[in-house]
Amino acid sequence: MKLEKQIKFICEIDKLKSVFRQTYLMDKSRKENDAEHSWHLSVMVFLLKEYANEDFDLQKVIQMVLIHDLVEIIVGDVLIYDTEARKEQAEKEQKAAVEIFSQLPDEQGNEFLSIWREFEEGETIESRFAKSLDRLQPILHNFYTEGKAWKEHQIKVSQVIESNQHIKNGSKELWEFTMNLINTAVERNYLINDLEKV
Repeated sequence: MKLEKQIKFICEIDKLKSVFRQTYLMDKSRKENDAEHSWHLSVMVFLLKEYANEDFDLQKVIQMVLIHDLVEIIVGDVLIYDTEARKEQAEKEQKAAVEIFSQLPDEQGNEFLSIWREFEEGETIESRFAKSLDRLQPILHNFYTEGKAWKEHQIKVSQVIESNQHIKNGSKELWEFTMNLINTAVERNYLINDLEKV
C-alpha cells in the first residue's frame, strides 16, 4: 500500500513537465517547464551555496526547490509581476499543496507539506536562500534572452527590483550581482526604465 501510493505520486508529479512558465529557455526556442526550472534550481543550490548569507542545510534547500512548484500541477503558473493574480494564486496554492501531498503516505505527505510551507513562508535560513535562487533563475533567463519575456509583458525596472529584492535575504552577494544585471539590462534596452536612478 505504501509503495503503491509512492509510485502513484511519482506518476502524478510527471505532470510538472507539462506546466509551462513565462520564462524562455536561454536559446529562446520555447518557454521552460516547471520540472526544468526545479532541476535548474537544484544545481544552482550546490553550485552557488558559498554565496548564502549563512550556512544552511543543503539537503533541505534541494528538497525545497524540487517540490516548491508541485502545486502548479493543479493551479498552473502565474507571471511574477502580475500582483493581482499572485494574491489569488497564494490561496489556491495552499489548497493545492494539501491536495497533492495528501496523495503520499501520511508521514511523507506531512513532511513534504511542511517543507513546502517553510519555503513559502521564507523565514528560515534555508527558505530564504531557496527563494533567492528561485527569483535569480528567471532573471538570468530574461537577461540572457535579451529581455524576451520582459519585453513581451512590458515589464519595468521598478517591477523587477520590487518583486525580486528579497534575493538579498538569502544572499547579499547574489543581490549585488542581480542589480548589476538589471543595470546592464537597462543599458541594453532589455527593460523599460521607469526610474531616474537604478
